[in-house]
Amino acid sequence: MTSHQRTRLALALTATGAFGLALLSPVAPAGAQERTTECPRVLKCDWIPAAYQQNGDPDNKQAYGNYDIADRPSTNRIKYIVLHDTEEDYDGTIRIFQDPKRAVSAHYVVRSSDGHVAQMVKTKDVAWQAGNWYINTHSIGIEQEGVAVEGAKWYTPEMYRSTAALVRYLAAKYDIPLDRQHIIGHENVPPTTAGGTKNMHWDPGPYWDWNRFMAVLGAPTHPTARPGSQLVTISPKFAANQQVFRDCEKNADLPVQGSSAVPLHTEPSATAPLFADPGLHAPGEPGTNCANDWGSKISATQQAVVAERREGWTAIWWYGQKAWLQTPEHTRTTTPTAGYVVRPKAGLTEVPVYGVAYPEKSDYPADFTAPRVGTPLAYTIKAGQSYPGGGEAPSGYFYAPTIDSSRPYDHTYFPGSAKYVTVQIGHRIAVVRAADVDVVRVR
Repeated sequence: MTSHQRTRLALALTATGAFGLALLSPVAPAGAQERTTECPRVLKCDWIPAAYQQNGDPDNKQAYGNYDIADRPSTNRIKYIVLHDTEEDYDGTIRIFQDPKRAVSAHYVVRSSDGHVAQMVKTKDVAWQAGNWYINTHSIGIEQEGVAVEGAKWYTPEMYRSTAALVRYLAAKYDIPLDRQHIIGHENVPPTTAGGTKNMHWDPGPYWDWNRFMAVLGAPTHPTARPGSQLVTISPKFAANQQVFRDCEKNADLPVQGSSAVPLHTEPSATAPLFADPGLHAPGEPGTNCANDWGSKISATQQAVVAERREGWTAIWWYGQKAWLQTPEHTRTTTPTAGYVVRPKAGLTEVPVYGVAYPEKSDYPADFTAPRVGTPLAYTIKAGQSYPGGGEAPSGYFYAPTIDSSRPYDHTYFPGSAKYVTVQIGHRIAVVRAADVDVVRVR
């Protein structure tokens, strides 16, 4: 395993127990969990537990691994499923998740060759997998054996079938919508702060066939609105959508190949600069065709709101601005879609966007000295703009700084009083305060 691969797999550091997972109920001792798996009958899953162990001084908030005991959904709801790639082979991934010093885990691991599934963390518990503590505490993480820059060869039919079966089972169990604001890739997880954007992951990458996966899942893209709809779903044919991307971490061009990703430009021209994510690039700096520069591309099965149309091109609202994608006539690059969009309430010039839906300071007990509150990201929703979304986002913070639940407030879930909704602001999802926006049905 290369140092690059180790670094990518372990970047869940920003979501380790140091940032807390919270429970209201007593915590079971390590090793007390049932040995049965949570899988659909069509999958014969192994139970291979991830490490749960104290590594040193109990007062050291990062001296344990690799997940937090919880009691979901009794304490905090599960509302998202996050798909990853491992950047490591299957056996190596298992070893990493069983090493308590690695501070990383996922609930499930799916093998490439045959789609075999291992469960490593119970769904009631919080795996350290998404790089965003809020998302961790409200999601289930599924690692898929593969390397993002090596193309679609890792993503086998067996993997698509197993992952889809697992996601269907989990979505039904926890009432998770089968849409792309709730079934997300690691690349769609927002940062917790504006400064954390550059540290976020971009797996499973541009060669994961989202059209294929959502179809196998039972939620294929098909027209649900008339042509000219304000809301569209991105839907290019994977094999025909031949794209050129670069592995900028290795300064190497990647082979031209089919992709789920569609480039976004600043103007309706193939020679115009690529769109630059304001959280990744300085003002005036163009976007790039780097595989990890997700602000410059939109993925199949993601929805977007149309801002303008010109011959052969469509502008969408994207990170608070217009971004243009090629939509040649007689192609299915976009599909008209009925659904819900989020827009600022009348009288508001712009609405702040967050990567977490944490409580306000006033929601915490007076004697609790370490509250977590949300801070705005680098994006806003401006008057006249709309974005897909509107589903309720759970509001709360799960505090678990150590492995010891007997300490005051350790492993406690603090619900928030403010209501939030999920929004597809750009390539990554985010949340906005429900009081700031209207959720409108469009057809």
